[in-house]
Amino acid sequence: MARFLTLADVAEELAVSVAQVRVLVRTGELPAIQVGGRNQWRVETTALEDYIQRQYARNRARIEAEHGS
Repeated sequence: MARFLTLADVAEELAVSVAQVRVLVRTGELPAIQVGGRNQWRVETTALEDYIQRQYARNRARIEAEHGS
């Protein structure tokens, strides 16, 4: 597996638009590095996996809060 993914690769993995991934990068929610020219962003595969795990944790916390568990 490649160390870095393009924003298009990340969008495909998450089944969202590239624009949505750009928002995640701009807000810092998904760490990325800028390489080369303008708008050339790369996301480490480990950063994407960390983001996914954080989303699972947020969802679990929300469900627990809603159901009082």
